[in-house]
Amino acid sequence: MKDTSRVIAALLIGAAAGAALGLLLAPEKGETVREGIADFVNDLIEAAKNKAQSTTDDLKERGGNVYDRARSRFRGAASEVSDYKDEAVNAAKSKLKNIKDEAFDAFNEAKTNVKSTADDWNNSIQKS
Repeated sequence: MKDTSRVIAALLIGAAAGAALGLLLAPEKGETVREGIADFVNDLIEAAKNKAQSTTDDLKERGGNVYDRARSRFRGAASEVSDYKDEAVNAAKSKLKNIKDEAFDAFNEAKTNVKSTADDWNNSIQKS
């Protein structure tokens, strides 16, 4: 994009210089030459303003597009992180439930063993 702008600027400067020399060397009255130069310079200024406005509009559009793409990617990444968080929380809850169930089963088994041993001792005491 810089190369294109440089080429356009060089062409405009060359055209201005050529036109100015052409007007200065033309066999016309000084007033007519000055009016022609003023008109030409005004045309160049107008063309430069239009190019600057066009470039500004293009930059605004590109900046907006870049912003929109970045915002979209960020939202996508944030959504993925949220999904991973939900998966991690669910996995942790599942493991915690499994540990709780295993602990409850171990407690009930130990309770049953203690009761069985107590019943065996009670029976052996009553038989003696």
